[in-house]
Amino acid sequence: MDPLALAAVGALGVAALVLAVGLQRRGSSRATPASAPPAPDLERALGRAAAAEERAAAASRDVDGLIDLAGIGVVRIAGDLTVVSANEPAARLLARRASGLPGRSVMEAFTDHRLEEIVRTALRTGTAGGELAMRTAEAPTLLVRARRTTDGGAWLVLEDVSELRRLQRIRTEFIDNIAHELRTPLTTVSLLAETLALEADQLPRRTAERIAKIEVETGHLVQMVNELLDLSQIESGGAALVLHDVDLAHLANATVERLSLFAERQGVRLVVEAGGPVPLVRGDGERLGQALLNLLHNAVKFSPAGAEVVVRVVAGEHEAIVTVVDHGPGIPRAALPRVFERFYKGDRARTRGVGGTGLGLSIARHVVEAHGGRIWVDSEEGSGSTFGFAVPLAGPDLGATPGA
Repeated sequence: MDPLALAAVGALGVAALVLAVGLQRRGSSRATPASAPPAPDLERALGRAAAAEERAAAASRDVDGLIDLAGIGVVRIAGDLTVVSANEPAARLLARRASGLPGRSVMEAFTDHRLEEIVRTALRTGTAGGELAMRTAEAPTLLVRARRTTDGGAWLVLEDVSELRRLQRIRTEFIDNIAHELRTPLTTVSLLAETLALEADQLPRRTAERIAKIEVETGHLVQMVNELLDLSQIESGGAALVLHDVDLAHLANATVERLSLFAERQGVRLVVEAGGPVPLVRGDGERLGQALLNLLHNAVKFSPAGAEVVVRVVAGEHEAIVTVVDHGPGIPRAALPRVFERFYKGDRARTRGVGGTGLGLSIARHVVEAHGGRIWVDSEEGSGSTFGFAVPLAGPDLGATPGA
């Protein structure tokens, strides 16, 4: 239970006791015999207050026990940046004794200016958070969240994410190693397939068809390896953004030009519409182009022959907005929340025969979010889809951006 609620219940008990004593004294001044018992109503009021106070204390102990069992550190900070209380998990994560934390300043207790800055930010704005590698013997990685309380103090919650980050590093290293080991033999196979394809007119028809199939499937494998490496770098923060002024309308035209041959083979027409002058955005043009390319490639791939795919670029109040509209089969409502997950390809029966790695939309999401933007999809099954993203005109906050 919140200490404020506990204090309120305690105050209720004290008030009832003061009221009872006052009434007793007032009654005794009116010549009530000193041995007369308290009025029944007062006895019941005192009993209820005492019972409520005991229930509040028991609930508080239960909550404290539950928090300790979960292994989450909880610290209460006063408005003057002194520690009011800290549970055992918090003391353990900070390599301190719980009894030695109350009364100390945040800087004395934590000896880390980053934690103090998180608390100050929460007191100023309401909430704050961050991830810190603590400078202690065990050096745990802590996810820190702070929230301002109604009395001007703050709650500080500490969660150990060291094991999670270790597993993420193992996954990233595994993907990097596999992708690099696959890249060399795939490049060799791809070159051999291209060489054979050049001589296909001298070979039997069935042999030429098989060589063409090898070339296509090898291309899919090369694309998957490249996208795995891209996604691994982006997620691990290894792909730093190179910021400069980007003209999204020009970027849209350049991306359409890059995909024009693919769209022509699919029988799809590409159109760019710019809604008036669009201000430049601060971003990484190569990465933003990659995100748009993935959205546009996806739209062309799922569009029927003779259809049109439209890329629209418009200016918002504080952001530039890019949308890609297709007239393909659409996406089932149940699948919409998952389309930006890695390797997710929706209903296999609906996408059979349509190539793809299931990584393009995930890469686009990471790129857009690294720019401080947002990405979304609107779709109705049977009526096509609209994928869009918005990038703030001011540019990303590199202090909170992966890869910064």
